[in-house]
Amino acid sequence: MEILIQLSLSLVGGLLMSRLAKRLNLPAVTAYLIAGLLLGPYCLGALNLFHLGFSSAQEVASLDIVSQVALGFIAFTIGNEFRLEQLKHMGRQAITVGILQAVITTVLVDAALVVLHFINPALISISSAITLGAIAAATAPAATLMVVRQYKADGPLTKLLLLVVAIDDAVGLVLFSASFGVAAALESGTISMVTVLVEPLVEIVLSLGLGALAGWLLFRVEKYFYSRSKRLSISIGFVLLTVGLSMAEFEVAGIHCGFSLLLVCMMTGTVFCNICDFSEELMGRVDGWTAPLFVLFFVLSGAELNLKVLSNPVVLLIGAVYIGFRALGKYVGAYGSCAITDCSESIKKYLGITLLPQAGVALGMALTAQRLADGEIVRSVVLFSVLVYELVGPALTKRALIAAGEIQTEGRTNARKKNAPAVPLKKL
Repeated sequence: MEILIQLSLSLVGGLLMSRLAKRLNLPAVTAYLIAGLLLGPYCLGALNLFHLGFSSAQEVASLDIVSQVALGFIAFTIGNEFRLEQLKHMGRQAITVGILQAVITTVLVDAALVVLHFINPALISISSAITLGAIAAATAPAATLMVVRQYKADGPLTKLLLLVVAIDDAVGLVLFSASFGVAAALESGTISMVTVLVEPLVEIVLSLGLGALAGWLLFRVEKYFYSRSKRLSISIGFVLLTVGLSMAEFEVAGIHCGFSLLLVCMMTGTVFCNICDFSEELMGRVDGWTAPLFVLFFVLSGAELNLKVLSNPVVLLIGAVYIGFRALGKYVGAYGSCAITDCSESIKKYLGITLLPQAGVALGMALTAQRLADGEIVRSVVLFSVLVYELVGPALTKRALIAAGEIQTEGRTNARKKNAPAVPLKKL
């Protein structure tokens, strides 16, 4: 009863809040996050009124499976953007920009926090500084995708953005694994090449391999069915399967092996959309099915935001440096890498702004970083940055896409209709 009431309130509350956000010209994502904050353990949940909200962080965590499944579908949808025809035109740009902007962001945040360490060593350790720098590279694909879908954004910037966000997660995984390995070595006095280099590469290879196999099997199974509803059911079943399998962990010859949920599901979507001739129509049906799931994902994400971090001045100081230099790194990194790859002036100017949202991936990295001596500071800083970036990032993404001319400004005409292509994509 308790779970059903909480899920119902989350879904209805998030949607009602989105009506208010529409009047304020804010993306629906922001409304869902605010609804989550209000229903969370630091607002309505603290009143303990007949399950009106979440009374504790443990109650929110108990619904983590909903968030994992939602992330799986988000990654599966983004994988659909990696069509070979599109990669021929933007593949080189996407890879270059995806790698360079992540590395530049990490370097800038590392430098700023290391300087802060030398100014006052008591504030933050070197190991925590370089770990936070790597976490800064991660971008939240969920918030970006939701803004693009809500306003039916379309154009060169939007296409490149979705590709870069996907690549960014793979690069961020490598940067974090390497940086965390170095950080752990600084604290223990011994460095392990297996932890720093081998394990992150193994995770990426295994994830891409499992995703490719799942995408191929999905296509083979779909061919046995002709009913749209049955094909939709098969697609949903396979995404649930890949989410479940991506949680597996094991050891081989002393090497810890695991999977990245985002990479597995992205690769599943990529392979499926490139070998299946009816994938585009099917993906449209999957998008419709997942709408309530995505609302729940963002409301639960808002409920997870810890407002207690705002009471710690040390966290606020480090967080301000982290947020400022991460934003600078994303903008400078995107602008510079776009200039190298001859992107248009519009893309150079606005891509960095659309890469600011940060959430689930960064929080997962912060959870791992808690093993450091002052890992709690790392986690608190990331929680603070997620609170800021998730509430502000989607609105900035919307503004950047409007400025780039890829979202029609909303007035009396619905932006969904104005931005919808007049001719089906297949005919284009």
